[in-house]
Amino acid sequence: MISKKRSLHSVEYRIQTSIQRRGHGCVIVPADFLDLASRQAVDLALHRLARKGIIRRLARGVYDFPKKHLVLGALAPSAQAVAMALATRDHTRIQPAGAYAANTLGLSKQVPAKAVFLTDGPTRTVKIGSTTIQLRRTTARNMAATGRLSGLLIQALRAMGEEHITKQHREHLKQTLPAKQRRELLNDLSLAPAWMHPIFRELAGGNP
Repeated sequence: MISKKRSLHSVEYRIQTSIQRRGHGCVIVPADFLDLASRQAVDLALHRLARKGIIRRLARGVYDFPKKHLVLGALAPSAQAVAMALATRDHTRIQPAGAYAANTLGLSKQVPAKAVFLTDGPTRTVKIGSTTIQLRRTTARNMAATGRLSGLLIQALRAMGEEHITKQHREHLKQTLPAKQRRELLNDLSLAPAWMHPIFRELAGGNP
């Protein structure tokens, strides 16, 4: 019995140390720690850490190590961090979309009340505090550029609409996006609607 308790505390200590290395604001799932112990032991350790107030349970199988504000207390994690954790938990991929994608690239200053992500997993909605995170199942084509600038840009431009994209928007993207990533946009030109091709070419450094 004593040996079992020591083993449990050892797993708990190692997981807590791993979380602290990731830093405040990280969002975690049991799968992040399966190299340290069995799933059952990890689940129990995370439950104990949450009960102690070291981490916070956000949803089933999703926790965070919250950032703290002197006045506001524990802050909500970013929508991106939560969505990434859900994708890790469910072994799926995600792609920011809609107004959230536009806001991520700085093309819109309006912070959407709902953060929408396309996914190759099931459609679901998760509410974390005042933030609603929606995962929408989509086609393989829409997920083809996941994890690349082109995927984010396609979704942001689509949400804004061709007629609303100005010279100022294009200049903003040139100034804020790394040149190397902009040049790589040409590799995914075939995944973008035809009306976006001139924008991609301009951002890549070529002729519109």
